[in-house]
Amino acid sequence: MLIRARPPVAALSRGLQAGGLYVILLVLSLGPAAGGSVERVEIWPAIDLRGGRCVRLEQGDYGRETVFAEDPVAMARHWVKLGAECLHLVDLDGARQGRPANLDSVEGIVRAVDVPCELGGGIRGEETIRRLLKLGLSRLVIGTPAISRPDWFHRMCNEFPGKLVLGIDAREGRVATDGWLQTSEVAATDLAKQFAAEPMCAVVYTDIATDGMLAGPNVAAMAEMQAAVDLPVIASGGVTTAEDIRKLAAVPMAGCIIGRALYEGNLTLPDALEAAVWQ
Repeated sequence: MLIRARPPVAALSRGLQAGGLYVILLVLSLGPAAGGSVERVEIWPAIDLRGGRCVRLEQGDYGRETVFAEDPVAMARHWVKLGAECLHLVDLDGARQGRPANLDSVEGIVRAVDVPCELGGGIRGEETIRRLLKLGLSRLVIGTPAISRPDWFHRMCNEFPGKLVLGIDAREGRVATDGWLQTSEVAATDLAKQFAAEPMCAVVYTDIATDGMLAGPNVAAMAEMQAAVDLPVIASGGVTTAEDIRKLAAVPMAGCIIGRALYEGNLTLPDALEAAVWQ
């Protein structure tokens, strides 16, 4: 069973003001635990796609790539077999090109596994959102357009309530965009606060300096983000050990994304799930 964080009170209030539809969609998307107490951090194994393969980058550098699998669909089945209750997919080519570029792999994964899948990378238009949701993706992570076209993102959040996640990638607390190729002057927490009243389902916050480095997450930055908004925040970057997950659980974070540590064997998925109980 997928155990998810309870919808924040403010989010439920916004949904009721909108006629209740958002409340229904959000509760359904959050799963059975949405109406009960929070029990654990969500563990999202990451599948990063580039050229139809499963890869990992170091600190978002496309020149520092490691290929972990030629068949992303088989990798998705592997994580689900080990107990994954949700999967985090990233279209790295799409993030760079500004449009989805690994749709065959994404569709194959969604068809192959019976767990919620979210996708980020290259999602910058309404028709793209509609197309991806029709593929069966549970939710979509949108980053660059939120900072470059805030009015459009506001409209999309209300057009697709409970289906969009604000993806914030940051270097030293500043928002990075366009596949991490550009760094803005916008503070990550300020961007999150700007959209905190929207009917989104979560914020995915990536600390680029720790991503793919197997050196532990930036727990202080993650805690700061979780404290800044009344939305579930999913931590990303540097999670390497079960102790790292316990530290995030102590914040407590709503969830965390794990990539290289799982692929290189520093952390097993069963151990990650066991460590995810909130302190």
